Amino acid sequence: MKVEAASIPGLLIVEPTVHGDERGFFMESYSQDRYAKAGIGPGFVQDNFSLSAKGILRGLHLQHPNDQGKLCSVLEGEVFDVAVDVRVGSPTFGRWEGVRLSSENKRQLYVPPGFAHGFCVMSERALFSYKCTDFYSAASEIGVAWDDPEIGIDWPIRRPRLSVKDQQNRRLGDIPADSLPRYE
Repeated sequence: MKVEAASIPGLLIVEPTVHGDERGFFMESYSQDRYAKAGIGPGFVQDNFSLSAKGILRGLHLQHPNDQGKLCSVLEGEVFDVAVDVRVGSPTFGRWEGVRLSSENKRQLYVPPGFAHGFCVMSERALFSYKCTDFYSAASEIGVAWDDPEIGIDWPIRRPRLSVKDQQNRRLGDIPADSLPRYE
């Protein structure tokens, strides 16, 4: 397994070891001991899957309190996966990182607690998987606008399809600072 630090401290790009031959391939998508040594965790408590069509954008989402770390991967298709540092007081507050994840490259992105997360689908469809370090809490949900000009994410699609809920997400600057996680 190869783990690469992204440009924002805490974000990690993982390339699992893949063993393949003419029959197909085998890989460990998660091993608690190995991932913990790489700084990924603490323990995961919930796994989620979503299936989306080309042009769908989901996000940007986070929870606070009940902050979640997420280990993201794609089982089918390709996405542009994005994490934004929204920790008040962080030297990288409002900065984003984007990574292409696909069933072909088998890369994973670890998004630590305190980051907003979202992705857009680049292939005809994508089956997206993510492990979470805390349980889903509707009362803790916060949405950040995917097109917030102060963040300036360079999405590879211009007219994404959004849920009604995501269409109502606010700009980061319009979210009260006491509603956001703190940098420690």
